Amino acid sequence: MNIINSTGYELYNPSVIQARECTITDIQGRNFYDFEAGVWALPLGHNHPRINKAIINQLSCISHVGYRYSHPVVEEAAEALLKIMNLPNGKCVFLSSGSEAVEYAIKAVHKTMNRPYFLKLDKHYLSAYGLSGDLISERWISIDWQSYIEKAGDNNNNQCYNELLDMIPFDKINAFVFEPGNTSGTAKLPPKELITAIVSRVKAYDGYVIVDEVTTGMGRTGRWFGYEHYDIQPDVIACGKGLGNGYPISAVGFRKEIAAFVENANFLYAQSHQNDPLGCAVAKEVIEVIKEEKLLEKSTEQGEYLRAELMKLSAKHPCILEVRGVGLLCAMELTEEYRDKLNHLHRLLYERGFMVGVKPIAKVMRFYPPLNIRKTVIDQMIAALDEVLSL
Repeated sequence: MNIINSTGYELYNPSVIQARECTITDIQGRNFYDFEAGVWALPLGHNHPRINKAIINQLSCISHVGYRYSHPVVEEAAEALLKIMNLPNGKCVFLSSGSEAVEYAIKAVHKTMNRPYFLKLDKHYLSAYGLSGDLISERWISIDWQSYIEKAGDNNNNQCYNELLDMIPFDKINAFVFEPGNTSGTAKLPPKELITAIVSRVKAYDGYVIVDEVTTGMGRTGRWFGYEHYDIQPDVIACGKGLGNGYPISAVGFRKEIAAFVENANFLYAQSHQNDPLGCAVAKEVIEVIKEEKLLEKSTEQGEYLRAELMKLSAKHPCILEVRGVGLLCAMELTEEYRDKLNHLHRLLYERGFMVGVKPIAKVMRFYPPLNIRKTVIDQMIAALDEVLSL
């Protein structure tokens, strides 16, 4: 093969040839149910006819533009996105990847603030490169909230959180960069009280709140964005993955006042596919489909059903330590003795026709399927999982 595989993941099947909804088919005619939605990027499932039509229609007009001209669909997509972001009169930019969106957001804010540090939660992945990828201590302060809660036990209340936060120099923080729950593919949800306390401190010192919604956005958690579960309103929101339903587009939305600061600071960033009409046509249609097919409601309903079925398995299989998640962001953590067995269990599920996620270092099996997944497919996966856990 002539393709470099630098992902760190074993290539199970190099010959998948088509897909529809949650089903992927290979050249031998075998079908697999996709419980990872590609790379968590298909809220509408594979090969959605309305997205295909939007692409074809835009291709027949214009797909790519230069920096000095645009197509009306770019502004239409911006209006639709800013509305669901709850950023009235804000501004946004369309880019190509989630990592790029997070990096753009952080660099733009740094340009306006120029304080020494950004703040994040420990073990929360942000991006593949740049300031947001190289999380060096000279630039980043990380809050190890998971270890703290374990030590605090039943005393993890607001007073305990304040004691934790008292050690952070908030006057030197540009922004709190919050990734609301994916937690590097483990679906560990930070406590609402902690996030509220952090945001309150950041705002008290005139810092910003940037939310990384690359994975948790576009209905994955049962709401448009994961931050909505925390009753906060960010200043900047980065999104990707589901925004294009498989097409490589991302975006950053800015609160009106922050957008003005960024523009006045003469922040410059140009790449070839910035604000391309083709990607914007896709993003606009994805938003409309999620609304019209009521996928936020379906994400909530199917997520609750999936976790309930996993809990039934946990009563039968003592190796299941915890089932957690929100919407269709679901994880099952196994006991320590299963750490080295997870890859084997993953392969056994694949051989039975189910593509799920796995993170052996965290003892986690992950389920982030398309939001329109059917209960009958969930039932089949649960039956297969029950079988492999019984071996």
